[in-house]
Amino acid sequence: MKKEETVKLISAEGFEFVISKEAAMVSQTIRNMLTSPGGFAESQRGEVRFPEISTVILEKICQYFYWSLQFVNGKETDHFSLLLGCNFHEYLMSRR
Repeated sequence: MKKEETVKLISAEGFEFVISKEAAMVSQTIRNMLTSPGGFAESQRGEVRFPEISTVILEKICQYFYWSLQFVNGKETDHFSLLLGCNFHEYLMSRR
């Protein structure tokens, strides 16, 4: 994967998760940061810092992004689990 196709998500402890930009765009918050015409610093650097999200939680969020991509691409999944994952993700993003 080319660098411009990835995004670096950084946890409160400084751990870096390099994930595909497509996966990161699952989050509307991250999508806005990376594509806003206002020029967020995140879009210039290709990285997003989450000073209040621990490494363990950010790892689960990254897993959710990839899981969500599989769901969108038509792979079978449990709808209830998707709802729980979405709610958890939005709760974490609202705490920023």
